[in-house]
Amino acid sequence: MASPVQASPARAALGRAALARAASPRLGFLGTGWIGRSRLAAVAGSGVAEVAALADADDAALRAACEIAPGAAVLRDLDELLEAGLDGIVIATPSALHAEQAIAALRSGAAVFCQKPLGRDAEEVAAVVGAAAAADRLLGVDLCYRLTAAAQAIRAEIGCGATGPVHAVDLVFHNAYGPDKPWFLDPRLSGGGCVIDLGTHLVDLLLWTLGFPQVEAVWSRLWRGGAPLDASEEVEDMCIATLELAGGTVARLACSWYSHEGRDAVIEATFRGRDGAASLSNVAGSFYDLAAERRSGTRAELLVAPPDEWSGRTVLAWARRLAEGARFEQDAGELLQVATVIDRIYGR
Repeated sequence: MASPVQASPARAALGRAALARAASPRLGFLGTGWIGRSRLAAVAGSGVAEVAALADADDAALRAACEIAPGAAVLRDLDELLEAGLDGIVIATPSALHAEQAIAALRSGAAVFCQKPLGRDAEEVAAVVGAAAAADRLLGVDLCYRLTAAAQAIRAEIGCGATGPVHAVDLVFHNAYGPDKPWFLDPRLSGGGCVIDLGTHLVDLLLWTLGFPQVEAVWSRLWRGGAPLDASEEVEDMCIATLELAGGTVARLACSWYSHEGRDAVIEATFRGRDGAASLSNVAGSFYDLAAERRSGTRAELLVAPPDEWSGRTVLAWARRLAEGARFEQDAGELLQVATVIDRIYGR
C-alpha cells in the first residue's frame, strides 16, 4: 500500500466537494492514534457526520485510519484540514498541541472536538474557550465518563433527591499501567502527570454530577516513585487531594499510575448523602465496564450494569449538536472550571 501522505493532493477535490456540502457535517480528524481511531470509528459507523478527511504525521496510524474511513481524503496536517472548508475538526494529538490547534481551527470557522485535556493549564483552556466564543463555534471535549450509563444513573439519583443532600464524595482512579508515550512524562508537554490524565475525569465527574458548585478550598499532595514531589521537572504518578465545595460538601480524590491494585484499574465515585448513597465503580478491573448502585443502610440496589458501549458517545453527541446547527454554548465555561481546579491541585 502506498504511503497515505502521497494522497494529499486529494485536498483540491475535497475543497471542490465543499461547494456541494451534504446536510450532515463534514469532519476532519487530526491525530489518528488509538484514541483518534476509536472516535473515528464511532463517527464512521453512526451516519451522524461524514468523515471527510484525515491527517497525521504517522503514516502507519493514517493507514489504519484509512481502513476505518476509506472514502476520506488524506491530508498532511492541520493547515490542509483548515483549507478544506470542513465543518468540524476532531483533535487527538499530544496534549501540548491541543490549545494551539483548537484555536486555529475555531478561528478558521470550524467547530472543535478535542481530547482532554483541552489545555495544559487553565490559561490555555481559557484561551480556547474564548476563541470558541469569539468565533461562535461549537466546542466539545472528550470528558467521556459523563455519558456512561452508570454516571447518568448516579446523577439522576442525586438530582431527584434520593440521596438527600450530598455531604461527602470519594473519587478514585488508579491505573496499574503508565503512559505509553515519552511526552506524557515531560510536564512541559503534558501539563502534568496522573492528575491531568486521570484526575481531570474525576474532577469533571464530581462537579458535573453536583451541578458545578464553587470549589472553595483545595488541599493536595503529589508523589513520584513513592517520594513527595514539589516543584520539579518530573510529573507525579500519585495524588491525594481534598476539595471543599460551596454548601459544605467535601470530596476526597485519589489517582495514580503504576498502581499496585491487583487488577488493571480501580475506578470509583461514591456520593454520600443524608438519606442514602449512590456509587459508580468499574467491574473486575475493567477500564470500560462500569456499574452503578443505590445504597441505603446495609442494602444495595443495582441501577446499571454492563454492557454499555460508551467509548464514542461523547464525540457522537457533539457531532449531533453540530448537525443540528449548534454554535457556541455557554456550558463550555465548565471546561475552565475543571481546569482551574486541576491547577489548584498542582498549586499553580
